[in-house]
Amino acid sequence: MRVEHIGSATLILADCMDVMRDMPDKAFELAIVDPPYGDGWGDWPNNKHGGFGGRFDRYNPPNRTGGTWAKKYQHSVGCLSDIRYWDFAPSPEYFDELFRISRYQIIWGGNYFSLPPSRNFIVWRKLTISESFSMAMAEYAWTNINGNAKVFEYAPQGTVKDNRIHPTQKPVALYKWLLKNYAKPGDKILDTHGGSGSSVIACLDMGFEITWIEKDPDYFEAALKRIKDFAAQPKLPLEISNKPAEKELEL
Repeated sequence: MRVEHIGSATLILADCMDVMRDMPDKAFELAIVDPPYGDGWGDWPNNKHGGFGGRFDRYNPPNRTGGTWAKKYQHSVGCLSDIRYWDFAPSPEYFDELFRISRYQIIWGGNYFSLPPSRNFIVWRKLTISESFSMAMAEYAWTNINGNAKVFEYAPQGTVKDNRIHPTQKPVALYKWLLKNYAKPGDKILDTHGGSGSSVIACLDMGFEITWIEKDPDYFEAALKRIKDFAAQPKLPLEISNKPAEKELEL
């Protein structure tokens, strides 16, 4: 295990399960997590398809996070950063620990996991993605936070000034919007699958304390550099967008 401290952020290179098991109950007010869902099928194969009589057997379980678009992140054999080496859905124990150590959760890709119904789900609509592109046009996040469902519209990460360093990288603006709408001043934030470090940059810019965990050494180093580069800049607030398009959905 390796630990780095940058401002109010604690960055940990480790398997999140090894870290979470030693954390006290409700150590964090809010967990914003983006676990992989490759080969994820929840407990569907074991529940005899509920009351549906097997009529959904023709549907295939998800294969790789990111679908066909993620193939660009398949590297040479033996490279730990190859998406095929780390893209496996977390075990039920992960969710047990996550719910134990955090009071509220925002779980990206919640539609791939066996989670309770959520009224206040979140949709990120990716503004520049067409129907014919291999990347999804939107992503879903499950929450246990009271309120109405919301939609956030913003282009996906990856520009000349801020290159994509991780296949599931999300824009800093998205995390800032989540913190603005779902966190309170003084809340401690947890990110168990750190990836690109966007959550850390958002927390540093908005004054939140965050514990960020990433188990892949290459992604950890890339995110660490990105975060350090941000922290070394003059303090200028990042804009979510000129006027972020937010929609309240009444259910």
